[in-house]
Amino acid sequence: MKVRNFIDIKALLFDNLTIKQTIFKNIFWLAVSHGLSRLMTLILLIFVARILGAAEYGKFTFAIAFVYLLSVFSDLGISSIATREFSREKEREKEFSAILSLKIFLILGTVILTFIGSFFITSDPIIRGIIWILVIYNSVNCFSEIIYAFLRARQRMEYESFAKILHAFLITGFGFFVILNFPSVKNLSYSYLFASLIFLILVLVFFHFKIYRLSLTWNKFIWQRFLAMSWPLALVAIFTAIHNYVDSTMMGYFGQITQTGWYNAALKIVQASLIPAALISQSFYPALSIAFKESKEKLQKVWSYQMETLLFLAVPLMVGGITLAPRIIDFIYDSSYFPSILAFQILIIMAALVFLYYPFNQVLIVSNQQTKVFWPIFWGVIVNVILNLILIPKFSLYGAAVATVITNLLIFFLLFTSVLKFTFVNPFNLRFLLTFIGVVFSSAGMYFVISQPAIFYLNVLLSVPIGAGVYFGSFLGYRKLVKQIFIIPSVLF
Repeated sequence: MKVRNFIDIKALLFDNLTIKQTIFKNIFWLAVSHGLSRLMTLILLIFVARILGAAEYGKFTFAIAFVYLLSVFSDLGISSIATREFSREKEREKEFSAILSLKIFLILGTVILTFIGSFFITSDPIIRGIIWILVIYNSVNCFSEIIYAFLRARQRMEYESFAKILHAFLITGFGFFVILNFPSVKNLSYSYLFASLIFLILVLVFFHFKIYRLSLTWNKFIWQRFLAMSWPLALVAIFTAIHNYVDSTMMGYFGQITQTGWYNAALKIVQASLIPAALISQSFYPALSIAFKESKEKLQKVWSYQMETLLFLAVPLMVGGITLAPRIIDFIYDSSYFPSILAFQILIIMAALVFLYYPFNQVLIVSNQQTKVFWPIFWGVIVNVILNLILIPKFSLYGAAVATVITNLLIFFLLFTSVLKFTFVNPFNLRFLLTFIGVVFSSAGMYFVISQPAIFYLNVLLSVPIGAGVYFGSFLGYRKLVKQIFIIPSVLF
C-alpha cells in the first residue's frame, strides 16, 4: 500500500489489510518488542555479569536454566495450537476460558515439579532458593504466553509488542535498582519476580477490558481435544527444552559454576542475534496457516518468502560473528570473560542453523504434520545429551558449544528431509539458488573488509556497521546484475 499521510501510516501499522501488509506490520511490531526487550535485558545481564563476576553469574544462569528446562510442562504446546485454531476459525475463541483453566493447572504442576527437582539438581541452598524464586517469576511468563497466543491468532502483534516492552522495562528497571544498590544473585531474582507480578496484573486488566473478557471454565472435553492436538508439539517442546538448557544445567550439576557463567555470557549474545529469526517466524506463522488452507501455490509463495529472508540474514551473521568475536566479547564484558570467545565463535554457527530450520519446522506444523517435527528434535536431544555427557567433563563450555552445533546440524537435516517428504513445499528453485549465491558472495566481501586490521581493531560500534554496509551494498549490486540477466518474481530480488 502507498503511504501518503498519517492516516496511511496508522493503517499500515495497526490494521490488517493485505497479507504482505499484515506480515510487514507484524514483523515491525515484533521487531520493536523483541529488539527493545532483548536489548534492555541483555544490557542488564551484562552489568550483572560485570558486577557479580563469572562465578555468581554462573549461579544465576544455572538456576534459570533449570527452571526453563522444566517450564515446558506449563504449556505442552497448547499456545501454538490455540493460535492455529483461533486464526482459522474465530468461533473457537469461545473455548479460550477453558484453555486458561488448563494453563493454570499446568503451571501449578510445573511449580511443584521444579520445587521437588531442586533438591536433586543442587546441594547449594543458595542456588536452590534462587530456583524457587525464579520458578514463580517464570510462571508469570508462561501464563502470558496464552494471552499472546490469542493476540497472534487475531494478528494483533502490536499489543504483544507493547506488553513485552513493558515487561522488559519493569524487569530492567527493578533489576538495575537492585544490582546497583543491593548486589546479590538472590536479590536480583526477587527483582525479576516482583516486576513480573506487576506486569501480569496490568496485562490481565488490559486484556479483560479491551480485548476479550476473561473467565475460567472447567471443560474436560476441550482440554482433551486440545491436548490431543498438541501432544506432538508438547513432546517437541520437552525435547527442545532439554536441547536448549541441558548444557548449562549439566555444567552446574558437575560443579562448573564459573564455566557456566562464561558459557552463558557468550550464549546471551548469540541468543540476542536470534531475535530476527524469532520475530520473522512468529509473524509468518499465521500467514502460513492461512495459506495452507487456501492453496498449495500460496503456501509455497509465503514459505519461500520466509526462507529466503532468513537465509539472507543467517550467513552474514555467522561470518561476521566468527570474525569479530574477540572484539565483541572484549567490548561487552572484560578480560575476565576472554574464555567466552571460542564458545561464542562455535555457538554463532548454531545461530545460523536455527535461522535456517525455522521455516521447515513451521511448515510441518501448519501442514498438520506435528508428529514429523518430533523425531528430528527427539534424535537431536538424544545426541545432544550423549555429547554433553562426553564433552563437558573433558572440554567444559567448549564441549557444550560443540555439542549444540552438532545437534542443530542434525535437526536441520532431519527437518529438511521431512519437509521434502510430507509437505507440498519445494525448497529448490531458481530464485532460492540465486539468493544463496548472492548471500555467499556478499558475505565473502564482508569478511575480507572486516578482517583487515584497520577495520578489525575499530570499536565494535563502528566495525559491525561497516561490515553490514559492505554486505548490503554487495548484495544490492549482485541483485541488480541478476535482474538484468534473469526475469524472476520479486522477493529479495
